[in-house]
Amino acid sequence: MDDPAVLGMMVALLALIGALAGVLAGLLGVGGGIVLVPAFFYAFTTLGFAGPNLMQICLATSLATIIVTSLRSLHSHHGKGAVDWDILRSWAPGIVLGAIAGMLVATLVRSLALQVLFGVLGIVVGLYLAFGRAEWRLGDEMPRGIRRLLISPMVGFLSVLMGIGGGSFGVPLMTLYGRPIHRAVATAAGFGVTIAAPSVTGFLFYTLPEGQPVPPYTLGAVNLPAFGLVIAMTLLTAPLGVKLAHATDPKPLRRIFAVFLLLVALNMLRKAIFG
Repeated sequence: MDDPAVLGMMVALLALIGALAGVLAGLLGVGGGIVLVPAFFYAFTTLGFAGPNLMQICLATSLATIIVTSLRSLHSHHGKGAVDWDILRSWAPGIVLGAIAGMLVATLVRSLALQVLFGVLGIVVGLYLAFGRAEWRLGDEMPRGIRRLLISPMVGFLSVLMGIGGGSFGVPLMTLYGRPIHRAVATAAGFGVTIAAPSVTGFLFYTLPEGQPVPPYTLGAVNLPAFGLVIAMTLLTAPLGVKLAHATDPKPLRRIFAVFLLLVALNMLRKAIFG
């Protein structure tokens, strides 16, 4: 586990993953988790740490990074007055309950089931990125009452089982109900905090089964080197992605990323089904 060569390769791979996630987040506005989870999975598998609970480590570590990035994003958006605090306050309790339920389910199932779920939901997100339209609407006001009571836990539950923050489900949800895209993105950063904070707390106390290979310096299910390196690299490279976004047309890039995500999700399914 403490082989210097393995540790060196691990650091290099994780730094590259963090740099890529930062650029994509700044360029396309996508959450890091949708990139980090499969990247962690393939990196740790390549390094020889494949096991029946590897996906739990990938999900927990991704969510740990989302706490930091979502708080930073939420603070920035709040400074611009873009956060819809009424939506965030009313949806947060249900999202937190769903996130806790998602963490508990993730600790009970094997990595294989989580791979399949990530693959299926990744395809859904990829198709929305590729074909979604800004003018699509399900209503003019966010769901309230029993509909909010049913939908809000699902946002937290599914997000934890994919290791992602509030953007992949929260932004489409809010725009489909008439919220402007800039306010949806800003408020979804708050969703990310309410998803990641309670679930990571649980994952830190999770005990991985003995006898399987585990990446070095993993606390509970959170790999500390991956967490630290990804946070450091995204801080450096996200501004580069923002500059690229202002210099290019993001629409074709968004479709290219959608194709990339679909391929990653399909490959995750292939590995889960055929090995």
